[in-house]
Amino acid sequence: MTIDLFLALLGFAFVSSITPGPNNLMLMASGANFGMRRTIPHMLGISLGHAFMVTMVGIGLGQIFALYPMAKAVMTGLSVLYLLYLAWKIANAAPPKSKETTGSPLTFLQAAAFQWVNPKAWYMALTAVSAYTPDGSGLWGALSVAGIFACTNLPSITVWTGLGTQLRRFLTNPARLRLFNWTMAGLLVLTLIPILFE
Repeated sequence: MTIDLFLALLGFAFVSSITPGPNNLMLMASGANFGMRRTIPHMLGISLGHAFMVTMVGIGLGQIFALYPMAKAVMTGLSVLYLLYLAWKIANAAPPKSKETTGSPLTFLQAAAFQWVNPKAWYMALTAVSAYTPDGSGLWGALSVAGIFACTNLPSITVWTGLGTQLRRFLTNPARLRLFNWTMAGLLVLTLIPILFE
């Protein structure tokens, strides 16, 4: 990989990782509700799960979806349903009459598995592999792109968890926490608009 290609991929990985999307909104909500320490498995699941996804796309999974367009429609349907379920979980993370937070943050495996139904993760993986993987680099090229994404993604998503953790001080009032959770859930549902109207 040339230095120009490396820098371009690094820029793409950073911008796509730090901008709002389902992962970052869920991390901000998790940071606010559960704190940084309890959200670490969720963060690691996103970074390593997405790196694995990029690797799989790089060694040929993307071609399967090109050959079988119905698979993309099924994936889109699953994405919509799962994002709606997660929005419901976020909205109901804190009961109206209690300061205690119910529920638990996503586990490592749940966060890693979520990447497979996350439309933004698919966009990032397909774009990275098709635009930034050197021709003929095979598995090594896919692993290189995945490694750059993992190293860039984790610091980027940590910012969102940190924002949520800082908001936690403001959200000690149950009414404010409920409003925050419902707002995060609503924003997560809004991320479905590009999927439904593409």
